[in-house]
Amino acid sequence: MAGSQVNPTRMELTRQKQKLVTAVKGHRLLKDKRDELMRQFLDLARENMELRRKVEEGIRNANRNFVLAKAGMSEEALKSALMAPKQEVYLTEGKKNVMSVDIPVLDYKTRTADENDIYSYGFAFTSGDLDGAVKSLADVFPDMLKLAEVEKSCQLMSAEIEKTRRRVNALEHVIIPQTQENIRYISMKLDENERSTQVRLMKVKDMLLEDAHHYKERAEE
Repeated sequence: MAGSQVNPTRMELTRQKQKLVTAVKGHRLLKDKRDELMRQFLDLARENMELRRKVEEGIRNANRNFVLAKAGMSEEALKSALMAPKQEVYLTEGKKNVMSVDIPVLDYKTRTADENDIYSYGFAFTSGDLDGAVKSLADVFPDMLKLAEVEKSCQLMSAEIEKTRRRVNALEHVIIPQTQENIRYISMKLDENERSTQVRLMKVKDMLLEDAHHYKERAEE
């Protein structure tokens, strides 16, 4: 009950009205934030689906070429060809703030700029299918990195959406109605007190008038 939570004073009434204004404004801002987060989340989800399709297709191509390469080469030759890679990849991680959510930004650079350094073997004793497998993996790597970035962004954004949704619901269904009820309760109590005060003043006035009348009558006697 509102009466057991607040004191029915004018100062408390002012405080509750200020609280209501702040809650209503916060509710509106949080709803706008939730809607914008949802819009950006849906954009990321669509991008995620497209990237996943490309990555899965690239991995299928690489696996197919590896199977063909393994069929055309001995296992020892295949292991020897892939034993000492020439190229190295260095990953860097940054952050980008989107609607108060720090989403990851992944980037990479290679040790050398030569595209042929992805092949760590000579071409004389290896299958062309192995070249295709290595090239397929190299081509799909940027999409794999972007997919990891987008999927993590989706996870972080969905958590923020849920947190914002709970706050919106708390304001809409608990804080704002409770504050409005407090304001009604305090206003009602203040009106009752004002009416009671008026009644007491009227009674005191009547008593004073009656005493003055009796005093006048005694003075005339």
